[in-house]
Amino acid sequence: MELIKVAGVSYTYSDGHQALKNVSLNITKGERIAVLGPNGAGKSTLFQLFNGLLQATSGSVTVKGLPVCKEHMPEIRSSIGMVFQDSDDQLFNSTVRQEIAYGLMNMRVKGTALDEAINWALEVVGMQDYGAKSPHNLSGGEKKRVALASVLAMKPEVLVLDEPTAALDPRGVSKLIRLLNSINRDLGITLIFATHDVDIVPLLADRVYLLSKGEIVLGGSTAEVFSHKETIRQIDLRLPRVAHLAELLARDSSLNIVNLPLTIGQAKHLLEQDKFGAVL
Repeated sequence: MELIKVAGVSYTYSDGHQALKNVSLNITKGERIAVLGPNGAGKSTLFQLFNGLLQATSGSVTVKGLPVCKEHMPEIRSSIGMVFQDSDDQLFNSTVRQEIAYGLMNMRVKGTALDEAINWALEVVGMQDYGAKSPHNLSGGEKKRVALASVLAMKPEVLVLDEPTAALDPRGVSKLIRLLNSINRDLGITLIFATHDVDIVPLLADRVYLLSKGEIVLGGSTAEVFSHKETIRQIDLRLPRVAHLAELLARDSSLNIVNLPLTIGQAKHLLEQDKFGAVL
């Protein structure tokens, strides 16, 4: 089922800056989609078109077949949950529990149903014991989980995350990747995330759109997109570190690596094959 369709969309800000140029993409139910690009590529602008925070200057955006316009905004915004890059922009209540309750209460959820939804969301993100705490006193990773819980509580079909690993330490990044993959796998929620951190993309995405200066320059599976090494480097990005290491090994040794590994697991498998004389 096609959840989001962006067709020939351009967007120009009031100061004349054209952030998006003739962008087209399709996202179907259950996918994990990365929008990869350097800072200023237009990733955040694109995401704000999905739920009507911005309206396209030209072209069209539809969600579940509905044009993104004022008439359909309630249904569209109940289907798409947004998690901002900076959790402090999203958290403003005095306790974690109140934070998660806020959106639900605006949807007129009350009583036992409200309590159950809050408890469920806290459990999903592993924050069951944090309900009475102030979100402003939490670590960056904990704030990210609370922001995520506040969106999940409203049971969206699509979860849109802008730079989800920004400001997280390596352990926090690892935990968040596992959590997001479990949300996609166990809850069937479609994931769309924007990032310039190429190392997380193979761990969290099935398909990738490469965005540069407001235009999509590549789209396809994760392996397909990362096979275009020169294009990636031309727009000031790089290969995942594992792939770059394999590239250097292939250049400076006798290893014959046909398809660059993108994760540590893939690299381990290929090196084990080479140990027994297989072609990499």
